[in-house]
Amino acid sequence: MSYLRPFYAKVYAVVSKIPKGKVATYQQVARLAGNSKAFRAVGTAMKNNPDMKTIPCHRVVGSDGRMHGYSAGEGVNTKITMLTDEGVTFVGDRVQLAISQWKG
Repeated sequence: MSYLRPFYAKVYAVVSKIPKGKVATYQQVARLAGNSKAFRAVGTAMKNNPDMKTIPCHRVVGSDGRMHGYSAGEGVNTKITMLTDEGVTFVGDRVQLAISQWKG
């Protein structure tokens, strides 16, 4: 998987720019990192995040606003709590992307 390292570096650079109170979708991050079809690779990059303090992987969500895994704390519940605390708007269990999606 060493061939993915340059792409992961781009993904981490994109995700590190997502501001508090905003989210980006996996597909959006993939596009901004240079390969719009690599959204699953973005998920793998988030799973293997080397520095959660500077790369806010909890701010990456599905294109439908749903949570798709989180490895810290209590998983998705922790992700939802972190996003809520940052001011991200939810409707039920989905982020309201019209309000909270980063335009990066």
